[in-house]
Amino acid sequence: MGYSGARDQTQYGAYSKGRAGKCNKMADRTGNLLLHANQMRIERFRFGEITIGGERYTDDVLVFEDRVRPRWWRKEGHLVQLEDLEEALAAKPEVLIVGTGAQECMKISPEVVAYTRRVGIELLEFDTRRACQTFNQLFGKRKMVAALHLTC
Repeated sequence: MGYSGARDQTQYGAYSKGRAGKCNKMADRTGNLLLHANQMRIERFRFGEITIGGERYTDDVLVFEDRVRPRWWRKEGHLVQLEDLEEALAAKPEVLIVGTGAQECMKISPEVVAYTRRVGIELLEFDTRRACQTFNQLFGKRKMVAALHLTC
Protein backbone atom coordinates (compact mmCIF):
# COMPACT_ATOMS: atom_id res chain seq x y z
CA MET A 1 0.00 0.00 0.00
CA GLY A 2 1.52 3.28 -1.08
CA TYR A 3 0.71 6.75 0.09
CA SER A 4 -1.66 8.55 -2.24
CA GLY A 5 -2.17 12.26 -1.73
CA ALA A 6 -4.85 14.62 -2.98
CA ARG A 7 -7.42 12.04 -4.02
CA ASP A 8 -9.95 14.79 -4.67
CA GLN A 9 -7.85 16.16 -7.54
CA THR A 10 -7.33 14.73 -11.00
CA GLN A 11 -3.87 13.19 -10.79
CA TYR A 12 -2.70 13.85 -14.33
CA GLY A 13 -5.19 16.42 -15.60
CA ALA A 14 -2.93 19.43 -14.99
CA TYR A 15 -0.50 18.51 -17.76
CA SER A 16 -0.97 20.06 -21.16
CA LYS A 17 -1.37 17.46 -23.87
CA GLY A 18 0.45 17.53 -27.18
CA ARG A 19 -0.89 16.19 -30.47
CA ALA A 20 0.36 12.71 -29.71
CA GLY A 21 -1.43 12.78 -26.36
CA LYS A 22 1.80 12.72 -24.36
CA CYS A 23 2.52 15.08 -21.50
CA ASN A 24 4.53 18.17 -22.38
CA LYS A 25 7.24 18.33 -19.73
CA MET A 26 10.31 20.50 -19.70
CA ALA A 27 13.66 19.98 -18.04
CA ASP A 28 16.23 22.63 -17.28
CA ARG A 29 19.84 22.18 -18.33
CA THR A 30 20.75 20.40 -15.07
CA GLY A 31 18.10 17.72 -15.55
CA ASN A 32 15.53 19.09 -13.11
CA LEU A 33 12.00 18.31 -14.23
CA LEU A 34 10.15 21.63 -14.25
CA LEU A 35 6.51 21.45 -13.21
CA HIS A 36 3.79 23.97 -12.64
CA ALA A 37 3.08 24.68 -8.97
CA ASN A 38 -0.30 22.92 -9.14
CA GLN A 39 1.46 19.74 -10.28
CA MET A 40 3.82 19.42 -7.33
CA ARG A 41 1.71 17.03 -5.28
CA ILE A 42 3.30 13.80 -4.22
CA GLU A 43 0.70 11.39 -5.49
CA ARG A 44 2.17 8.09 -4.40
CA PHE A 45 5.03 6.66 -2.40
CA ARG A 46 5.98 3.07 -1.92
CA PHE A 47 9.31 1.43 -1.22
CA GLY A 48 11.71 2.42 -4.00
CA GLU A 49 9.21 4.49 -5.99
CA ILE A 50 7.54 7.88 -5.85
CA THR A 51 5.13 9.66 -8.21
CA ILE A 52 5.20 13.46 -8.28
CA GLY A 53 3.14 15.47 -10.74
CA GLY A 54 2.45 12.36 -12.79
CA GLU A 55 6.15 11.49 -13.14
CA ARG A 56 7.49 8.27 -11.58
CA TYR A 57 10.93 8.22 -9.94
CA THR A 58 12.87 5.22 -8.67
CA ASP A 59 15.89 7.06 -7.24
CA ASP A 60 16.10 9.46 -4.32
CA VAL A 61 14.84 12.97 -5.13
CA LEU A 62 14.91 16.59 -4.04
CA VAL A 63 11.44 18.10 -4.37
CA PHE A 64 11.17 21.88 -4.74
CA GLU A 65 8.01 23.95 -5.11
CA ASP A 66 8.45 24.10 -8.89
CA ARG A 67 10.71 21.22 -9.84
CA VAL A 68 12.06 17.80 -8.99
CA ARG A 69 15.76 16.99 -8.88
CA PRO A 70 15.98 13.29 -9.79
CA ARG A 71 18.83 10.98 -8.81
CA TRP A 72 19.76 12.81 -5.60
CA TRP A 73 22.97 11.21 -4.37
CA ARG A 74 24.81 11.72 -1.13
CA LYS A 75 28.52 11.58 -0.41
CA GLU A 76 27.86 8.79 2.10
CA GLY A 77 24.69 6.89 1.18
CA HIS A 78 22.80 6.85 4.47
CA LEU A 79 24.19 10.04 5.97
CA VAL A 80 22.90 13.45 4.85
CA GLN A 81 25.69 15.99 5.03
CA LEU A 82 25.65 19.71 4.38
CA GLU A 83 27.23 19.37 0.94
CA ASP A 84 24.50 16.90 -0.07
CA LEU A 85 21.93 19.65 0.47
CA GLU A 86 23.68 22.54 -1.33
CA GLU A 87 21.04 22.74 -4.07
CA ALA A 88 18.19 22.47 -1.57
CA LEU A 89 19.63 25.11 0.74
CA ALA A 90 20.38 27.47 -2.17
CA ALA A 91 16.60 27.69 -2.66
CA LYS A 92 16.41 29.37 0.78
CA PRO A 93 13.52 27.28 2.14
CA GLU A 94 11.70 28.06 5.36
CA VAL A 95 11.28 24.32 5.88
CA LEU A 96 13.52 21.40 4.92
CA ILE A 97 11.71 18.06 5.05
CA VAL A 98 13.93 14.99 5.11
CA GLY A 99 12.41 11.59 4.36
CA THR A 100 14.80 9.11 5.94
CA GLY A 101 13.50 6.01 4.15
CA ALA A 102 10.82 3.40 4.78
CA GLN A 103 12.71 1.99 7.78
CA GLU A 104 14.40 5.33 8.62
CA CYS A 105 17.91 4.09 7.78
CA MET A 106 19.17 7.46 6.54
CA LYS A 107 20.51 9.79 9.22
CA ILE A 108 21.07 13.55 9.28
CA SER A 109 24.53 14.76 10.28
CA PRO A 110 24.90 17.07 13.28
CA GLU A 111 26.37 19.73 10.95
CA VAL A 112 23.08 19.85 9.00
CA VAL A 113 21.09 20.15 12.21
CA ALA A 114 23.36 22.96 13.47
CA TYR A 115 23.35 24.81 10.14
CA THR A 116 19.58 24.76 9.71
CA ARG A 117 19.12 25.91 13.30
CA ARG A 118 21.67 28.73 12.82
CA VAL A 119 20.07 30.09 9.62
CA GLY A 120 16.47 29.65 10.79
CA ILE A 121 15.36 26.77 8.54
CA GLU A 122 12.87 24.45 10.21
CA LEU A 123 14.20 20.90 9.82
CA LEU A 124 11.57 18.16 9.78
CA GLU A 125 12.75 14.55 9.82
CA PHE A 126 10.31 11.70 9.18
CA ASP A 127 10.12 8.29 7.59
CA THR A 128 9.57 8.94 3.88
CA ARG A 129 5.85 8.12 3.89
CA ARG A 130 5.18 10.73 6.57
CA ALA A 131 7.56 13.19 4.88
CA CYS A 132 5.45 12.91 1.70
CA GLN A 133 2.27 13.55 3.65
CA THR A 134 3.86 16.56 5.36
CA PHE A 135 5.05 17.98 2.02
CA ASN A 136 1.51 17.81 0.64
CA GLN A 137 0.02 19.35 3.79
CA LEU A 138 2.46 22.29 3.79
CA PHE A 139 2.50 22.85 0.03
CA GLY A 140 1.58 26.43 -0.82
CA LYS A 141 1.68 27.47 2.84
CA ARG A 142 5.45 27.63 3.42
CA LYS A 143 8.50 27.70 1.18
CA MET A 144 10.00 24.25 1.43
CA VAL A 145 12.20 21.59 -0.08
CA ALA A 146 11.93 17.86 0.54
CA ALA A 147 14.93 15.53 0.40
CA LEU A 148 13.52 12.02 0.05
CA HIS A 149 15.24 8.65 0.42
CA LEU A 150 13.02 6.10 -1.32
CA THR A 151 14.25 2.79 -0.01
CA CYS A 152 15.42 1.55 3.40
